[in-house]
Amino acid sequence: MLLSGGLDSTTTLAIAQSEGYDTYVMSFRYGQRNKVELQCAEKLAKSLGAKQHSIINIDLRLFGSSALTADIDVPKDLADVDGGIPITYVPARNTIFLSYALAWAEVLNADAIFIGVNAIDYSGYPDCRPEYINAYQTMANLATQVGVEGRTEITIRTPLLEKTKAEIIQIGTALGVDYSLTLSCYDPDMDSRACSRCDSCQLRRKGFEDAGIPDPTIYI
Repeated sequence: MLLSGGLDSTTTLAIAQSEGYDTYVMSFRYGQRNKVELQCAEKLAKSLGAKQHSIINIDLRLFGSSALTADIDVPKDLADVDGGIPITYVPARNTIFLSYALAWAEVLNADAIFIGVNAIDYSGYPDCRPEYINAYQTMANLATQVGVEGRTEITIRTPLLEKTKAEIIQIGTALGVDYSLTLSCYDPDMDSRACSRCDSCQLRRKGFEDAGIPDPTIYI
């Protein structure tokens, strides 16, 4: 299970737990400007009963080209958050993360990798689309010993792929997720308050409004 500490991945973890999976959770310290999300991930993995939580250290700042890993301003107050691939896209991030998860899954003899990607209310990232997930799953079973030998067929589970943000929040709330422990903001302040103006904050706020559920987020 890939866990960022945000709303979508936390809901996905709750879904996996509700389906009876033993969950082994992986998060990444990849050079992101938002360090608070890892603190959230640690609390969430513990509160949701993960069997193990590993934080992997890699440095995607080496490549730059993203407002999340380079000295580039995070866009604020965008009128249309669905208008193409934004500068907050981190090149190949989900491919890198899933590859680490795939290695651990093979060692654990796990048959599923959960990831909280969403292709409805999202920022337009290419590695959140169903075409990408299907292609990665095919590759995963071609590239692993357990797949080639037919011992385990690995499935990339994306239970939120075609859900709106409001539907995701409703599902998580029904499963008892404490969204006050999550942080979605791309650019929080020193006190861990969400900026309220980046596209991730806008999508989150609208999701709670549409779901008719109070938003516990502390915004600037």
